[in-house]
Amino acid sequence: MNSISTKMRSKTLIRLFSLTPTLISRSLCTATETRTQKLERIADQLLDLTKIERHDYTILFRHKMGIHRYGPAISVSGPSAPGSGSGSTETKPVAEKTAFDIKLEKFDAAAKIKIIKEVRGFTDLGLKEAKDLVEKAPVVLKKGLTKDEANPILEKLKALGATVVLE
Repeated sequence: MNSISTKMRSKTLIRLFSLTPTLISRSLCTATETRTQKLERIADQLLDLTKIERHDYTILFRHKMGIHRYGPAISVSGPSAPGSGSGSTETKPVAEKTAFDIKLEKFDAAAKIKIIKEVRGFTDLGLKEAKDLVEKAPVVLKKGLTKDEANPILEKLKALGATVVLE
């Protein structure tokens, strides 16, 4: 609640909290109403609110539902609750990358022919296509390789004098 109270003026908060008990009590007043009647009555009450009251209501509703503008709902449990002073932040485990692209950054001009031959070998391109591809450096030579498939190609190109990276 501290995060909302710091962002909103005190008058707005007073109006917001004085507004919510009336909405809640109105919605709970008749238990025998059908579901559609109840929803229609609540919708009518919301439409009767002023623009500022609707804004305040949406903020309160989002807060109570755990939906915040700048991030997903936060589940608070135990000592890691906000304001407890622990200062720990939870991070999601990063998915390990499985598909890599081989990118030719630059190459030695003297080794150009050898690099073109090597590119032809692992891309199944013709001589002209491989030459055009190598001359466009920096360029991605092959996409979607596993690390085991990419490492031998990477080593061969580096041995020939090319600057190659895995992306």
